[in-house]
Amino acid sequence: MRKSAISLRRNAFSVASGCVLAAVAAVIATSPTAGAAPDPCSASGLAATSSGVLNAASGYLDSHPDANNVLTAAVSQPPADARSSVRGYFLGHPGEALDLRNIAKPLLDLRGQCSTSVTPDQLAALFDALSG
Repeated sequence: MRKSAISLRRNAFSVASGCVLAAVAAVIATSPTAGAAPDPCSASGLAATSSGVLNAASGYLDSHPDANNVLTAAVSQPPADARSSVRGYFLGHPGEALDLRNIAKPLLDLRGQCSTSVTPDQLAALFDALSG
């Protein structure tokens, strides 16, 4: 049982990080209104932080259509082309890169705090597991 909880935690973190990496996502989700805040490394803590980051990223990208277009196109490109395209855009727009890095910071902080590393493959595996 403990092993599946760890797996769930890693998979939940991969959902968050995978989405941030794919779409790039600095806001921590609001705390619950009653009781103590959830353990930030639990599935609910990761989901809360991810939700805030993804919401902030969505708003930011809606207000920066060029960055949104580059990241949207990158999803359908081969990995090397996507990296090159995204890197090229953000090298030319360092302010936007910094803004998005600040938006993603809560998830990056959790990665260090929770000693968890996430890959897009883990994200895909979780979606596959939940869709079946």
